[in-house]
Amino acid sequence: MANDINSLLDFIEDSPSPFHAVLTSTNKLTKAGFAELNLGDAWELQRGGKYFVNVYGSTLIAFTIGEAGPLRVAAAHTDFPCFRVKPLGGMVKDGCGVVNVEPYGGIIMRSWLDRPLGLAGKVVTCGSDVFHPTTRLVRSLIPLMTIPSLAIHMDRDVNSKGAVNAQKDMLPIAALMDGDADDEWWQNEVATLAGVSPNDLLSYELSTYPWERGTTLGFGDNLVSSPRLDNLTSVFACLSGLIDATKDVPDGVRLVALFDNEEVGSHTKQGAGSAALMEILRRIYACAATGEGDGEEKLMAALADGFLLSIDVAHAVHPNHADKSDPVVRPVLGGGVVIKQAVAQTYAGDAEAIAIVRALCEERNIDYQHFVNRSDSRGGSTLGSIASALVPVRTMDVGVPILAMHSARETMATADETSLIALARAVME
Repeated sequence: MANDINSLLDFIEDSPSPFHAVLTSTNKLTKAGFAELNLGDAWELQRGGKYFVNVYGSTLIAFTIGEAGPLRVAAAHTDFPCFRVKPLGGMVKDGCGVVNVEPYGGIIMRSWLDRPLGLAGKVVTCGSDVFHPTTRLVRSLIPLMTIPSLAIHMDRDVNSKGAVNAQKDMLPIAALMDGDADDEWWQNEVATLAGVSPNDLLSYELSTYPWERGTTLGFGDNLVSSPRLDNLTSVFACLSGLIDATKDVPDGVRLVALFDNEEVGSHTKQGAGSAALMEILRRIYACAATGEGDGEEKLMAALADGFLLSIDVAHAVHPNHADKSDPVVRPVLGGGVVIKQAVAQTYAGDAEAIAIVRALCEERNIDYQHFVNRSDSRGGSTLGSIASALVPVRTMDVGVPILAMHSARETMATADETSLIALARAVME
């Protein structure tokens, strides 16, 4: 268990943006013997092969191909709530260099106040021609920003009201400025971070992220406090399950899909609402490596008998706010994998899918529990229902239970990640 959690915290530390999450994932896959494919190339796939595809830098699809057999898929998302930097993001205000940011996803903004923040993402410069620019991943080696609270002496109602405005209250301070400074300071600093000339800088996608590393805590050292538990716990479990289960490639196709943009709806070219997964499955089943016959027919048959485990974090019962949970179905920290259900199908699943996950857990002695929303509360959603509407395969949404979801730091139990990895491995075997 300790090895799982230490490796998870290392993975989170190395993944301060979706682009870095994909890079860290590809490094793990390459080390495990997976070969990279390019979307623009012709594919020649072999039985026993292990492959991965980078989709626009922030989505990753990895798979293995064995002899004829079932299709098993696990999916998660690489993005997380944060503040994204706007174009021309630098301002000078009252002697300070201030960064113009906007919320990405359903962020708990107040949790980001008074923390050291780093900067990570990608910077784009001129390439070989205008349709092929050069992309560089960047990450600050030191914390660069903070968002200071207003002193209580100037906001006496902060503890009773405490509302913050994204444009007014949540702009990070990144530098001290002299009287001659102008807004160009930001472009210069970003160019320096990327190691390019400011004149070559064309665009960027940059995020702030909490600088402090995740840690275990508690009298039993069995809790985790970390940024980005939503949803790098799931990304890590998907990769661990695929790599562990496919050392000897099993029959059929085993595939992990790690999508971007779940926090803003998934409907992008690299999101779960895109054609990316279905088109890659078509290419896999069109190859001779999957057997003789028509690839489309084989794919349709595989989908009819396939299974997709959609993995995203779940809400644990909050001990200070227990009334926010259902009176009966109340997942707790340390209680195991959460099977997530919603009659509105914001979580994917049906009775058969629930039975499959329960049977796997009971067969492997994996702890599990259930989640539903209070009947008078609108819950969240995730990528399972979106992906399975485009790739019609039986699907179940699961995840680890956490507290403070969408905060700058979230809390989970160490045992639950171990259970999740075991379930992902069971699906991939």
